[in-house]
Amino acid sequence: MCRGLNPTVRDSFFRRASLLILLLTVPSILFAADKPAGTLTVHDSLTAPNQPATIEATLIQKGLLTEAGLGGEQIELLVAGKVVATAMTGGDGRASLSYTAKAKGIVPFTVRVGATSKTTVAEAGANLAVWERRTPILAVEMAALVEDTVAPGPAVTALGKDEEARRPMPDAAEELGKLTQFYYNVIYMVTEDRALDANDQVSAQARHWLKEHEFPVGHIIVLSSSPEAWGTKLDELHAAGWKTLKIGVGRTKAFAEAFLQRRLDAVMVPEPAKGEAPRRAKVAKEWKDVRKKMM
Repeated sequence: MCRGLNPTVRDSFFRRASLLILLLTVPSILFAADKPAGTLTVHDSLTAPNQPATIEATLIQKGLLTEAGLGGEQIELLVAGKVVATAMTGGDGRASLSYTAKAKGIVPFTVRVGATSKTTVAEAGANLAVWERRTPILAVEMAALVEDTVAPGPAVTALGKDEEARRPMPDAAEELGKLTQFYYNVIYMVTEDRALDANDQVSAQARHWLKEHEFPVGHIIVLSSSPEAWGTKLDELHAAGWKTLKIGVGRTKAFAEAFLQRRLDAVMVPEPAKGEAPRRAKVAKEWKDVRKKMM
């Protein structure tokens, strides 16, 4: 059919056909490219066997100067690669997913956006600690695991880029491994003076650092840098039924005082400057001495 057309008409026909194809394909390409990039974060959760756990994920979109929650997005919770729960984000970008584990242990999980999401975002992961309430719990301040820190606070607990600030204290991982092998479950407590959304990123950073240096897997809690935050969290854990949390190993005076004020035991490591240790706190020069001080 096209052979019978003169060259001018034939060229015009093909130009119009090409233009039509381009107009049909460009919108779909632009739609995919226009998907906003989001950030999905999640933090650890704690529960007992056969008790429902609430896992909170947050989906945000960051602009040049601000960030906002993305509402109306489906979030999927995956355990062992299978979707076990779904939920929609609210206007603040938060979604609460429920999951019940039957056996005790640490359950790694992943959250991701649904297939029909209007945003492109990487999945995020954390751990669900499933513990018997009768098992003793040991709380550890992350600052007590890091060697040669300048001062306690965000620079320590965020485990920043400085290689010295990232180096674990000698024997800390090995000694914690012995404590948790048969007796204690461990909670790692991190302080960070940021908004709640950023705390999920601090939690992920701490989880990566602990795994990199072969510390036993535990439950990670991120707190504000307020001295009162330690005690508030201890009260919350006890009120939630975790009454076997009776001892903490930390580096700062505020951490030790929070335990001692509640008639709990506290061990400080390494040995603090003179006058920094509360009167009833036990002091260990190094991690090899910690188990002796806990007896």
